[in-house]
Amino acid sequence: MNNPQQTARVGLFFLLGLALTWVTFETLSGGKVFKDKGYNLIAGFESLKELKEGDEVRMAGVKIGTVEKTRLAGRRAEAVLRIDNTIRIASDATASIVMAGLIGTNYIGIDLGSEKAPPLQPGAEIHTRVTPDLNTIMTEIGSLGQKLEGALSSFGTTLNGDGKGGGLFQKLDKLVSDNSERVSTTMTNLQEITGKLNRGEGTIGKLINDPSLHDQLVAAIAEFKATASQAQAFVADAQGIVAQVKSGKGTIGALLYDDTAGNDLKATVANLRSVSDKLAKGEGTLGKLINDDTLYNTAQGTLKKADRALDGMNDAGPITAVGIVANSLF
Repeated sequence: MNNPQQTARVGLFFLLGLALTWVTFETLSGGKVFKDKGYNLIAGFESLKELKEGDEVRMAGVKIGTVEKTRLAGRRAEAVLRIDNTIRIASDATASIVMAGLIGTNYIGIDLGSEKAPPLQPGAEIHTRVTPDLNTIMTEIGSLGQKLEGALSSFGTTLNGDGKGGGLFQKLDKLVSDNSERVSTTMTNLQEITGKLNRGEGTIGKLINDPSLHDQLVAAIAEFKATASQAQAFVADAQGIVAQVKSGKGTIGALLYDDTAGNDLKATVANLRSVSDKLAKGEGTLGKLINDDTLYNTAQGTLKKADRALDGMNDAGPITAVGIVANSLF
């Protein structure tokens, strides 16, 4: 036993045993000989989805802590997270359970949150978000497959029938068989129509084959365009007139928008109405001429006297004629 070679072998096996013990401890507990210094955060979920103690806590893909323990708290599951003292997590950050590949273990993933949000204090609860796991995804895929199978089955039944009635193909075949004569007649008519068009028969045939009709049609379209241009010019002129009227220019614009011209027109109309009222009442000279028969009778009597005086002048001399006229008038 005092052989140095045996002593070296014993020491080597001892060191190998310590190394194996260390590796086993790291693998099973994910821990270290002494717990890291850090602070705890609480993350509550409906289900931890195979999350266990020692799983990693990552932020932006970087490990910042581990899952210290898992527990039930009422009707939810909680994971107690131990975070490195050098890491500060924003109060609006969100934690979720992330699956590390199809055969990898789960871990807690935390987003960065906002830069201005205050950090979470030790023992605080972090916001969580539910993410689908592999079992949920497989269940949804199975449900989708069943729905797809049902849809394909319904589509096949629609095409081929369900045994009680014919499917779409059978109905189409029956429709074609029952209407084959009508289809043949329709095709014959179409052939006759296309033949007439090729021969230039009918209006459409002439339009297709007669160049003169095409030229006339083009000319008519040109005239229509010219008429449309004139109509546009007329509308533009009318819009200009309306704009001038709105701006108070011209007689109509002044009457519509100039208060002075409107008041003058109202005064003129009032004066005309006053004059017509006076004429109707027989006031003034014109009113008496229009309404008083006396002036008319007097003028008629004067004309008769003048007529008699003229008749007497034919039978007398000049001096006598003057006397006759004076006597007749006065």
